[in-house]
Amino acid sequence: MTIKPLADRVVVKLVEAEEKTKTGIILTAASQEKPQIAEVVAVGPGGLVDGKEVVMTVKVGDKVITSKYSGTEVKCDGVEYNIVRQSDILAIVE
Repeated sequence: MTIKPLADRVVVKLVEAEEKTKTGIILTAASQEKPQIAEVVAVGPGGLVDGKEVVMTVKVGDKVITSKYSGTEVKCDGVEYNIVRQSDILAIVE
């Protein structure tokens, strides 16, 4: 099954959170922060959204930073994805 986003939506797959701090302390799952860096898996077509023309600026394969608790979490074929609006993407990581 594939997920095809509509309008200005973007499907992202969260990058795994760091399990170890810079000083070498191993973190438990409960103490890890929710990851904000994600990889773009699918991009909607853009177009007219809420009366405004939206041009999609992200593309599949981009690494992006999203708002911390934005979007809708979905699970497809055992993989967790997050569907966000393009406006919830804060930056592209290069």
